[in-house]
Amino acid sequence: MDSRGETPLDTPRVWAEFTDPAEPAQRVRADLTWLTSSWHCIFGAGCAGIYADRPDDGCCTLGAHFTDADDLARVSAVADELGPDEWQFHDEGRAQMDGRPGWQDLDEDGQTVTTRQVEGACVFLNRPGHPAGAGCALHQHAVLSGTEPHRAKPDVCWQLPIRRSYRTVHRPDDTSYLEITITEYDRRGWGSGGHDLDWYCSGRPEAHTAPDPVYVGLAAELTELLGTRAYAELSAYCQAHLASVAALRQSPSGRPLLPLFVHPATTIAQP
Repeated sequence: MDSRGETPLDTPRVWAEFTDPAEPAQRVRADLTWLTSSWHCIFGAGCAGIYADRPDDGCCTLGAHFTDADDLARVSAVADELGPDEWQFHDEGRAQMDGRPGWQDLDEDGQTVTTRQVEGACVFLNRPGHPAGAGCALHQHAVLSGTEPHRAKPDVCWQLPIRRSYRTVHRPDDTSYLEITITEYDRRGWGSGGHDLDWYCSGRPEAHTAPDPVYVGLAAELTELLGTRAYAELSAYCQAHLASVAALRQSPSGRPLLPLFVHPATTIAQP
């Protein structure tokens, strides 16, 4: 544990690699230590917010960056459905500003669309005391309408704290494949400023109290990221890993588990 109460960033990990059943030209590289951990979002139930002076915001203090046109179009469609009863900043969000909807802004590069910050946080964040309840208006609307929240929120929001990255791997025989890595979106995922966040959940034992492991609790999100067949393969590897951990726990040797088998924050939370 570091001075902030978080587990170290560079803890050992168990990885599984397998060919994507739906796309033989790519392979999935999965962080089993993270995917079988007991992390879950604790917004409103112990989350201290990424900034100490905004404890009620969770990680919504900053505006969300949209990854592409499809991401923006999906959220725009949901924003059009929000009424003032479920969106605290409905009027500000619907007003036109600089030729675009009031909930949109541009990043410093002047090209990347983001959600606007209003009164210190994302325009879609309902603050404590709002009749619809505190939290993301997009997320709440999805739940009320029976839709998976990841189909209503910006990509960067619903993927957190899963990190998906791509790499082309070149073999010695001049062949190559696309590697898709699925792992923990830790502080470093935020760039250099991630180390300055006052609080962050993925390495905090307080957030490792879910009844189900990450690969189950975030099954919808992982399926969206990988596809149905690759998620099924991933799930099988996670189950096998958990079975191995259970067997090691029951071993008569009495030796402690190496930290690579169980996420250290899960170990602390559920010894």
